[in-house]
Amino acid sequence: MEINLLGVYLTLFIFCCLLAYGGFESTMRLFAYIDVSLRYFWVRLRMFFMKRDLEKRLDLPRSSFIKEMEDILNGK
Repeated sequence: MEINLLGVYLTLFIFCCLLAYGGFESTMRLFAYIDVSLRYFWVRLRMFFMKRDLEKRLDLPRSSFIKEMEDILNGK
């Protein structure tokens, strides 16, 4: 079996287990939550880079990249 097919089968198996355990509605809500979380992370990341650009243009002290990423990942 090729490694590519193994990934497909594993994904289908996990999806079927989610359907069996939580039902269709709960599984779709989980995927919607994951989708919204990823989109929100992308927006926060773009906001960080906009903030750094604005700080650079206004000659303000720059914020720490590591601290900002921790805040974004922790939801602050």
